[in-house]
Amino acid sequence: MTVNGLHSRVMLLLCFVSTTAGNTFAFTEEPSERAVKADGYCSRVLRAQSNRKEGNNEFRLRVEGDPESYHPGSTYRVTVTASSPSYFRGFTLIALKEGTEGDKDEDYAGNFQIIDEEETQFMTNCPPAVTESTPRRRTSIQVFWTAPPSGSSCVILKASIVQKRIIYFQDEGSLTKRMCEKESVYGEATDRPLLDCCACGTAKYRVTFYGNWSEKIHPKDYPRRANHWSAIIGASHSKNYVLWEYGGFASEGVKQVAELGSPVKMEEEIRQKGDEVLTVIKMKAQWPAWQPLNVRAAPSAEFSVDRTRHLMSFLTMLGPSPDWNVGLSAEDLCTKECGWAQKVVQDLIPWDAGTDGGVTYESPNKPTVTQDKIRPLTSLDHPQSPFYDPEGGAITPVARVVVERIARKGEQCNIVPDNVDDIVADIAQEEKEEDDTPETCIYSNWSPWSACSSATCETGKRMRQRMLKAQLDLSVPCPHTQDFEPCMGPGCSDEDASTCMMSEWITWSPCSVSCGLGTRSRERYVKQFPEDGSVCTLPTEETENCVVNEECFPSSCLVTEWGEWDVCSATCGLGMKRRERMVKMPPADGSICGAEVLEVEKCMMPECHTIPCLLTPWSDWSDCSVTCGKGLRTRQRMLKSPVELGECTEELEQVEKCMLPECPIDCVMSEWTEWSECNKSCGKGHTIRTRIVTLEPQFGGDPCPETIQRKKCKLRKCNQGQANTDEKKRRKEQREKRRSKQGRAEIASEHPGCKMRPWSNWTECTKLCGGGIQERLMTVKQRFKTAQLSSCKDRKEIRACNVHPC
Repeated sequence: MTVNGLHSRVMLLLCFVSTTAGNTFAFTEEPSERAVKADGYCSRVLRAQSNRKEGNNEFRLRVEGDPESYHPGSTYRVTVTASSPSYFRGFTLIALKEGTEGDKDEDYAGNFQIIDEEETQFMTNCPPAVTESTPRRRTSIQVFWTAPPSGSSCVILKASIVQKRIIYFQDEGSLTKRMCEKESVYGEATDRPLLDCCACGTAKYRVTFYGNWSEKIHPKDYPRRANHWSAIIGASHSKNYVLWEYGGFASEGVKQVAELGSPVKMEEEIRQKGDEVLTVIKMKAQWPAWQPLNVRAAPSAEFSVDRTRHLMSFLTMLGPSPDWNVGLSAEDLCTKECGWAQKVVQDLIPWDAGTDGGVTYESPNKPTVTQDKIRPLTSLDHPQSPFYDPEGGAITPVARVVVERIARKGEQCNIVPDNVDDIVADIAQEEKEEDDTPETCIYSNWSPWSACSSATCETGKRMRQRMLKAQLDLSVPCPHTQDFEPCMGPGCSDEDASTCMMSEWITWSPCSVSCGLGTRSRERYVKQFPEDGSVCTLPTEETENCVVNEECFPSSCLVTEWGEWDVCSATCGLGMKRRERMVKMPPADGSICGAEVLEVEKCMMPECHTIPCLLTPWSDWSDCSVTCGKGLRTRQRMLKSPVELGECTEELEQVEKCMLPECPIDCVMSEWTEWSECNKSCGKGHTIRTRIVTLEPQFGGDPCPETIQRKKCKLRKCNQGQANTDEKKRRKEQREKRRSKQGRAEIASEHPGCKMRPWSNWTECTKLCGGGIQERLMTVKQRFKTAQLSSCKDRKEIRACNVHPC
């Protein structure tokens, strides 16, 4: 067989393992002097020596979460595993655009990132591909893969496995994964920043943050005591400024948000960028992290974009955590058609800022020695992680963000004509901006919308109200105080995207009474919020009556006491007020309770007249009054109406509590003990004293100082010839003295009016070397009536021990 003939049979792309089954291969490279330049970009010429197998299911290529599609620019963990007892020695991993052969640079899709350099590396002759660092037995490898930008269509991830001399590969099987780009549902916002935005005019957006991090959805190690979202900080900005990004390093501002939940430094960094930033985005912190939307509205903020500053980024810490956050990075709101995206909806998983090495919510501070890059958390990071899944499943999103266009200004130049949603959105904003309410009419805020009048899918109505608080000019009429809109019953929306996914009802609670008529309740929770970001209106709790032991029922109904009278319906002039009571227990015979449960009567308020209160809107909240711990913040508004109209009683300043990270607590020490006796009877020696830690430092407080001090002591000079004799004599005297003391322990002359117990044994030495202390106690056994308190009390002795150097 000729060399050329051999080449035609054994050409193998390590970056794209080729096709023909039944041929045999091994990784033996042709000598360089005989090598022929490969046709493919990553080709190498190999000699055929062993068997090649197809269709083997011992090995598997897997993308974390098993997604069917990819988000452009998103990062995924890719693993290649062998099922027990199989193993492999080498591998090759590539990502190709579907339908390409890998012989050009543009055939390769996305980028791999090495996780463990001892396990994996980029192939020398084929930089887009990943291979083993050293050939040895292994059962799995893992790398990160960042998906290509929008417009890349479908991608094929392929792996080849080397086991001994056998190469396993598959074009359709467990070593191949096909993923296509996920289609955008809400307009054509680009997934990666455009080099240049071609849109005209400006656009105004509202960003709303829906936290979904709760004990029901993320139960593992959920921190019940202090769970919260930190204040949200972000900006609309140009392509020349990056707040944060995967694969980058956290700035000091990002670090303070990630570790402390403090947005102060981040805001300072943003404002220093000058014209690179158009709008600073800020939202309040949320304590606790999750509450139903009918209890606490989702936080939101408005911002603007233009042709040069068309990107939007933000971040917020989920706390407590080492340095975990969620957010958007450089979300491009400029479309390829030179318009402004109508709506962007993203589910968010947490990411690691790379500044702390903790693995649980409440891990102690563990700063990274060398700062790591920002990366998404995965379900395989650490077995102690609250998001750990041994199967490597996708992390359940902890939040959702909805970015919705609410207005466009200036001449627009989008290539594609506006659709119905674009036109409706702009008309709704124009109607909102063209509010014809006269400035002389002062209203309360609108009440929440009432329940729909239809409980079915038939069209009904719902209503909201507001109260006219003041009419500054009686000659100018004030518009309506009621507003109506069409609606349908729960779950009847025309769009599936606007429906909630609810859990099943849990079992009913026990009846609230042990005898007679009571109530019981049951709950369910929202498993998935609507994709359009709307509020879930389906009930999460149900209550019903329950009966325990019908013999307890009386023949007549029982009612509660009357409640307090409501506030008068009018702020001036004639109005109405009402009060209610409830039926505690209906008649046992099932008849209707005839007792009144509602009373209404007239009420008279002061005579109506113009109120001289025309006020500016509230200012932004001030910074917190403290730099750590609990403090206060304020906001103000000003009186616009002339003072000559009279006194205004509306409040002009409001104060609310604010919470910043805990203040540092320094270490607290006890007082020093007395100096111990010298450890030598003559010559040079030393004496020590000690103290203990009474309060460990917390929240970055000052560390604890030394707990033992030593100083020299010098007694009489030792006689050189008699040193040993004197030392023996001294020890003998001490023994006799101790025996004498023990014999006289209960002699009344030493402790007038007391009878003492013998000395206790010496405690163990507090140190094994370097000088420690021992203690012993003598306690009062009996105190006579004639005893004085000062002379009859417990005694303690302290001595040095183990004074030899360590």
